[in-house]
Amino acid sequence: MTGKQVEKYIMRDLGMIPRHDCYALADAITDMAEELDHDERELMYLLLENRPIDAIHTHSYGFHTANGRHIVETIKQRYYEYESAS
Repeated sequence: MTGKQVEKYIMRDLGMIPRHDCYALADAITDMAEELDHDERELMYLLLENRPIDAIHTHSYGFHTANGRHIVETIKQRYYEYESAS
């Protein structure tokens, strides 16, 4: 996943202007996707839209499971690491 893809998604699909570093966000999502061996786009949807991912049990009754919280928090931590490195 590239920063341009994240930026395009936020602008076109969500109709918003990105407030964060899209390149750092893309790197963090890609890292997590590789670790989980899961689709990058679904992880981006989880993070930006809170869209559930049934295959990795991120939600239960509309709320994050412990696994869902862990995934989101890990992506955030990695985002801040990439952001501070640039």
